[in-house]
Amino acid sequence: MEPGNDTQYLEFLLLGLAQDPELQLLIFGLFLSMYLVTALGNLLIILATISDSHLHTPMYFFLSNLSFVDICFTSTTIPKMLVNIQTQSKAISYAGCITQIYFSVLFIGLDDFFLTAMAYDRFVAICHPLHYMVIMNHRLCVLLVLGSWIVSVLHALLQSLMVLQLSFYTDLEMPQFFCELNQVVQRACSDTFLNEVVIYIASFLLALGPLIGILYSYFKIVSSIRAISSVQGKYKAFSTCASHLSVVSLFYGTSLGVYLSSAVTQNSHSTATASVMYSVVTPMLNPFIYSLRNKDIKSALRKICDTGK
Repeated sequence: MEPGNDTQYLEFLLLGLAQDPELQLLIFGLFLSMYLVTALGNLLIILATISDSHLHTPMYFFLSNLSFVDICFTSTTIPKMLVNIQTQSKAISYAGCITQIYFSVLFIGLDDFFLTAMAYDRFVAICHPLHYMVIMNHRLCVLLVLGSWIVSVLHALLQSLMVLQLSFYTDLEMPQFFCELNQVVQRACSDTFLNEVVIYIASFLLALGPLIGILYSYFKIVSSIRAISSVQGKYKAFSTCASHLSVVSLFYGTSLGVYLSSAVTQNSHSTATASVMYSVVTPMLNPFIYSLRNKDIKSALRKICDTGK
């Protein structure tokens, strides 16, 4: 095959999670259900934080932004997969693939930054409770969200433009259900050294940096909790962090699983399965993690349900 220089006719073939036609209907139903649960769950979180004045705090402001990003992230990947299964096609256009790369990189970055902002919010709330409202003022919260969007948009644009410089063979197969950045770069037929350097540097700065910030925040949080004398006080302080800590562990654990599975093994099935965990399962579970043990969220959701009756 010749390298595909004419991008107008270039297509990628997304092999998905299974080649067996008998499993396609099951996968379609499963992913459609997960997508609807993700969209509905995160939308309810957004509506709850907007409608209840008790939730107009920095923590829930960041949570509503995280929920919005999770809806957008799954909307970038799952609908195309469902369409391909329904039409029995594996193809995605070159433009569609670049678009998926841009938005997936954008929303993954935003997830990372918002989780870091939420960790900082918990750090201030527990370690500096008397100055919480002064430090976490509305202006700072807006600046953190705006800064996260600006950096993530620029990073996604850079990665997408770097991919546009590569050449590919026609009808290139990928063992994925969406165009994941590393998978696309690895299958280019031109030199990818600069792309790999940019990916590694960006990963170090935009993934490891926020992770260090989160770990530092929780180190200080744990130190402050240990200094609390009463058991009840310790439990109350820790309970405010439990949901966020669960989401952070899920996000970084599944994301790390993707890169380890692609680096350690050549098994395409394991790589695709790991991608499902961070791109589909994690956004779906976030609303449940934040609502099941959160009395304020459950109270706001009950009010929404009562209003709808």
